[in-house]
Amino acid sequence: MMIKYYYIFLFISIITAQNEVCFDIEPNTNTNPGFDYFTKYVNVLDCFEVYAEENISDDKVLHAAAVAAELLDNNEDGIVDDQLLKEELANRKALIPILRNEWSDAADDFFDNYNGDGASAVLFNFEIDPNNTGHWGDDATVEEVIHVINDIGHVSIYPDWFNLNPNSSYMSDAMDVARGGQFINHPDEYPEDAWYHYDDWTCDYQCMAIEYLYWCIVTDMGILDDIQTCNGIANEWEPCTPELFEETDVLMHALVNNLDLKLPQNAPDGNYCPENYILGDINADQVVDILDIILTVNIILGHSEFNQNADLNNDNAINIQDIILILNIILNNQN
Repeated sequence: MMIKYYYIFLFISIITAQNEVCFDIEPNTNTNPGFDYFTKYVNVLDCFEVYAEENISDDKVLHAAAVAAELLDNNEDGIVDDQLLKEELANRKALIPILRNEWSDAADDFFDNYNGDGASAVLFNFEIDPNNTGHWGDDATVEEVIHVINDIGHVSIYPDWFNLNPNSSYMSDAMDVARGGQFINHPDEYPEDAWYHYDDWTCDYQCMAIEYLYWCIVTDMGILDDIQTCNGIANEWEPCTPELFEETDVLMHALVNNLDLKLPQNAPDGNYCPENYILGDINADQVVDILDIILTVNIILGHSEFNQNADLNNDNAINIQDIILILNIILNNQN
């Protein structure tokens, strides 16, 4: 009898562990060159597309879609946070293809024939783990999707901030500082005071900048903040915790937290179902009450981490106006 209950408990636990993703997988109807071998398709917020081969599990396809949605709609209210970004991604048909491996027919067809302007990275089947969203060494979904959003979107709409060429933007200048100097080609050895020392010889200066932006965003989110990850990435990226990042890379910490640029602040968790979003529910307990006001006050005072859900009026600032809006929601709910 104990064994029976154990299996029932295990089965319920597995069901509970599945992520909640409110997207539908549709048949691929794209007849453009490079898409012949994809059978699965997801439209993410009308500005980002996921294509996958037939043998990629639905869970992995939906995971990629959920991560993209969370990065674009970080407060999960069903609306892309940056409308300029949405327009650019939609116009260029931004996408992430999911491939069985680099030798599959779909990979060959896509790499040889794709002639669009919206691809900047790919995902392979073995790189996706819906149970460990964004965790280094387990799930590359956050990394590759961020690369696409940044490269296809942010670099184009905010060139003064994100242009990838040397001496061209705030970010390129910041990267030169992080690498201990401006290196168009990889140095034989980075200076001792460098904290970003990527050593992939196939990655040029522009590629290095895109990788740099990824490290900065996810570090600030706290995704890298565990001993195993910090040790594993130290050869490439040193300030692996939000605190170290703020202390070490002052320039990029300021950029990532510049609310005018509307970069995602909250780490994706692989769940995206915006109909569950409740305006004013800052702590995500499905109730709007005094606890949400307290949390918002703590965010304003700097005692709690930034939470984009607290910016109720979408003015890129969390302040007394947002507290008043939460209070009005509570009072209206009591009537």
